[in-house]
Amino acid sequence: MQHKTLPFNKTGYFSTLICDYLAEKPELKSFYNRFPSADNFQAQIEEKRASFKLESRITLVSALKKQYQNVETSELTLSHIELLKSENTFTVTTGHQLNLFTGPLYFLYKIVSAINLSKELKLKYPENNFVPVYWMATEDHDFEEINYFNFNGKKVQWNREAAGAVGELSTEGLNAVLNVFSEELGQTNHAKTIIQLFEKAYLNHDNLADATRFLANTLFQDYGLVIVDANDASLKKTFVPFMEKELLHQVSFKAVSKTNNALSEVSEVYKIQVNPREINLFYIEKDLRERIVFEDEVYKVLNTEISWNKNELTEYLNKHPERFSPNVIMRPLYQEVILPNLCYIGGGGELAYWFQLKDFFNEVNVPFPMLLLRNSVLIQTENQLKKLENLDISTENLFLKQSTFINKKVRAISNIDIDFSKQKKHLQEQFKDMYTLAEQTDKSFLGAVKAQEVKQIKGLEYLEKRLLNAQKRKLSDQVLRMTDIQNELFPNKSLQERNTNFSQFYMEYGDMLIPSLIESLKPLSGEFSIITL
Repeated sequence: MQHKTLPFNKTGYFSTLICDYLAEKPELKSFYNRFPSADNFQAQIEEKRASFKLESRITLVSALKKQYQNVETSELTLSHIELLKSENTFTVTTGHQLNLFTGPLYFLYKIVSAINLSKELKLKYPENNFVPVYWMATEDHDFEEINYFNFNGKKVQWNREAAGAVGELSTEGLNAVLNVFSEELGQTNHAKTIIQLFEKAYLNHDNLADATRFLANTLFQDYGLVIVDANDASLKKTFVPFMEKELLHQVSFKAVSKTNNALSEVSEVYKIQVNPREINLFYIEKDLRERIVFEDEVYKVLNTEISWNKNELTEYLNKHPERFSPNVIMRPLYQEVILPNLCYIGGGGELAYWFQLKDFFNEVNVPFPMLLLRNSVLIQTENQLKKLENLDISTENLFLKQSTFINKKVRAISNIDIDFSKQKKHLQEQFKDMYTLAEQTDKSFLGAVKAQEVKQIKGLEYLEKRLLNAQKRKLSDQVLRMTDIQNELFPNKSLQERNTNFSQFYMEYGDMLIPSLIESLKPLSGEFSIITL
C-alpha cells in the first residue's frame, strides 16, 4: 500500500473559505472556537467538562441503550456507551444522511476520521476517554438526496413516494433494488458478502433508521463506533429549553443573520451556505415534517390545520418534545446539547455553515465544538498507478480540470514548443515603443495603437491554440490514455469520494478496505490522501 498526500488548496476542489480556514487566516478566527490541533484539545476538554451535566450523560446513555437493545454489537461499542456516564469521557462526532447503502465513499471517510481522531486523543490525553460517534440524520426529509448510490458508473435507485422524516420510512420495496444491484455485482465471494449485507440491513429491518444503524454498526463495530438517533423523546426533552427560546424569541435568526453579514464583510467570495428563518424548527409526525411559523400572533404548522397560541405552544412542547425537529441551523446546537462533544468532523460544505453559528452558540451559552475537515481520499489500484507512472502524470497534474490537464501534458510531451509566451512578451515590448511615439506625436493615436496590440496578441493566441489542437490530434493516442485514466479516477469529472459507493471497492479489496483506511488516514494531517491499494 502506498500513501501520498496533497495539500487541500492544491486539489482545486475545496472552497476559498475552507482553504483559508486550514491556513488559519486571522480574519476567520472569530467564526470558530479553537483550531483542531492536538494541543488545543486540552482547553476544549475543560470547557466541555465544566458545562456538561451528569444528568445529561445519564439521559444519553439510557437513550443509547434503548436504541441498541436489538442490535448485536461489539464489546467495545457497548463499553463506549457505558463510559459516556463518566465525566472524563467525551465524543468526537460526525454526521451523515441515511443514504441508501451509505451513498458516496465519503460516508466511510467521515467515520474513519472520527475513529482515528478518538484514538489519537486517547494517546495524547490518556486520563480521558474518547468515543467516536456517528449521528444519523434521521429527521431529514429530502428523500431525493438519499434514494440512490452509484456502482460502476450506474445509478442504483429506490423509486417510491416519500414524506416526513426519512428515518421512519418503511424499507418495503427495497427487495426490488437488491435484485437490480445483484445483477450488477455478479457471483464472486465479495459480491455474495455485499448482497448479504444489503439484505440483512434493508430486508430484515422495517425502517430506514434501523437499517442504517445495522449497516454502519456492521462496518464499524470493531472500532467502537457509537451510533446516535437523535429523533428520540428523552433526548429532545433535554433540548426543550432551547427550543422554547427559539420559538418565543427567534434567537438563532438574529444571531446567524449577524454572523452572515460579518462573514460576507470578510470576503465576497465566502459563500453563505444557509440562511436562517425566523423559527428554525419543524413539526414532525408520521409522514409529516413541516415548518413552524409565527403569523398574526399565532404559531402555525405550514400546510396543516395545526396551530397554537403562546401558552398552548409551550405546554405542547413540554408534553410532546419529540414532535419538534431542528432544521440545519438548530441541529448542530441540538447535537452539542445532548453529547459531551469536543469536535465535529464534516465536509467543506458542512463546516462552512458551522462557521455561521458561533454567535448563536455564544448567545445560548453552549460551548462551540472544534471543527475538523474530514479526511478526503482518492483510491487507486496498482494497475492505475503503473499507468500514471508510464504516462508520467504527477499527482498535482492529475487533479487539474481536464482541459487544463490535456493542454499541459500535450505541451510537455510535444517535440515542438507550443508556448507563445516569449513571442507575446516580445510583441508587448515593441508596442511600448509605439506608445511612446504616439505620446510624442499625437495622443489621439494611443487608442489605435492599443487596438492593434490587442489584435496582434489575439492573433498569436489563435495561432497557439490551432497549433496545440494540431498536436492533440497528432498525439491522440497519448491524450486518450491520459483522459481515460483521469476519468477512471475522477468519475463524472468530480472527486471519486463524492460519486462512487464503497461496494465498488469492496468488490476489489473485500474486508481489507476499511482496515486499510483506518491504518492510512490521519485526521489532523490537513491534507488530501491518495492511496494505492
